[in-house]
Amino acid sequence: MDNAIFRFPKPVNEPVKAYAPGSSEKKLLKQALAQLASEEWEIPLVIGGKEVRTGNTGKVVMPHDRKHVLATYHKAGEKEVQMAIDAAMAAHQEWSELPWVERASVMLRVAELLGTKYRYVLNASLMLGQSKNPYQAEIDAPCELIDFLRFSTYYAGQVYADQPYSDTGILNRMEYRALEGFVFSLTPFNFTSIAGNLNMGPAMMGNTAVWKPSTTALHSNYLLMKVFKEAGLPDGVVNFIPGQGSVIGKVVTQSPDLGGFHFTGSTSTFNTLWRQMGENLGHYKSYPKIVGETGGKNFVFVHPSAPALDVATALVRGAFEYQGQKCSAASRAYIPASLWKEIKEYMGDMLKEIKMGDPCDFTNFVNAVIDEASFDNIMGYIDYAKHASDAEILFGGKGDKSVGYFVEPTVILTTNPMFKTMAEEIFGPVLTVYIYEDDKYDETLELCDRTSPYGLTGSIFARDRFAIDKAFNKLRYAAGNFYINDKPTGAVIAQQPFGGSRASGTNDKAGGPLNLIRWTNARAIKETLVSPTHYGYPFLGEE
Repeated sequence: MDNAIFRFPKPVNEPVKAYAPGSSEKKLLKQALAQLASEEWEIPLVIGGKEVRTGNTGKVVMPHDRKHVLATYHKAGEKEVQMAIDAAMAAHQEWSELPWVERASVMLRVAELLGTKYRYVLNASLMLGQSKNPYQAEIDAPCELIDFLRFSTYYAGQVYADQPYSDTGILNRMEYRALEGFVFSLTPFNFTSIAGNLNMGPAMMGNTAVWKPSTTALHSNYLLMKVFKEAGLPDGVVNFIPGQGSVIGKVVTQSPDLGGFHFTGSTSTFNTLWRQMGENLGHYKSYPKIVGETGGKNFVFVHPSAPALDVATALVRGAFEYQGQKCSAASRAYIPASLWKEIKEYMGDMLKEIKMGDPCDFTNFVNAVIDEASFDNIMGYIDYAKHASDAEILFGGKGDKSVGYFVEPTVILTTNPMFKTMAEEIFGPVLTVYIYEDDKYDETLELCDRTSPYGLTGSIFARDRFAIDKAFNKLRYAAGNFYINDKPTGAVIAQQPFGGSRASGTNDKAGGPLNLIRWTNARAIKETLVSPTHYGYPFLGEE
């Protein structure tokens, strides 16, 4: 029996490769792109470690070249969803009782495989399947996913080491059990790292999962599933079931064995599934743990003391990297009248330089949005602004879906601080700007706080420290991740734990100990070393 008390050293973040001209990593990535573009995969369900093909299929295409099919995938029906639940429950006892260091070893092996053998093919999969440029793919997966995996082992050790005080004659312990049931993980298209972590975070703490991946991220998500298996993740610990969300959600939320729900996606989907769980509360063995990161309407607030070039750079990067399809993307900006002309000119110069197109052309900064539904939704907001009396399109405003789903980086100027595109989540490359009078800083901060129901990310640009402190306090609940003189995107594992509240989710900070604790069911254990032998207490005695 291995009785070592093991402490993993604190990891460092995975270094990000630059893919500069002439570099070996650029050559290897281009080779991987050519390889994957020449292949057409068949993606089955994976239940209890076995591939399952239902015959009910769909296609995975490149968003930037919608006629190019990357894969055919099989869809789960109600029968297969129940099979996945059964497989997760069958694997639960053995996996949850495995020493935690053994589970951690699997996580670290996955991370090592992603950083070495599968680094370039995973990066290429994100570029082709989710239309990410090389840098956006690199910082997502491999890098962020490797960080999730390595830091989860370190933080798990901290959780397990947190033990209660024992008084004289008593031994107290805390057992961090896995949840009594399976975890349903519903994962998004925009970050493959999140898709991996929504499964492997709970698995680190001894849980088993039923995984419904996003249809538009299936290519990279299936690759992850294969790497999990190669790394030695036991059969049934994670069960991969692509398919229609309503079909899968119905079976999952009715299962008495549902122990937890781990989610990243839209606020409306999260609310729908939470309601379904509420309707089934009487059927569950335990109240399910619910952890969700949902929508955002992230702001950049500019004080008159801010440097204009810094602000313009942050707006262009924050709003238009990965086509604005980040939960944290800058979507609304509050700019003082005294700085607007200069900021506008800087932004215009940058947007003239930016190229849009196929991610395989490394000179393209902007690529395609994820699918036709997204394209139509984004263009609907842009068209609304074009016809509004209180808004105008300053930059961009065009879209083309003849080959792929391309939307130009678009900047809208509005005179109405409650304008539709200032308040509603768009999830595309659209930034709306509201100009305020310099002496209305305090009033505009209050406006920013109440315009949107969300509370995910936001930033303040200022050189005036008193102005920064005022924004910091007035916008206390407006953002779970708050940035000072930086864009509101780019949170790094272990550096800026990520998550928001209000309509943006449960703020359980993915990748850190707060999140891992949610996947435990604690049991306090008291052992009395010498038991009492009489019922009486001293107060019963006479003077």
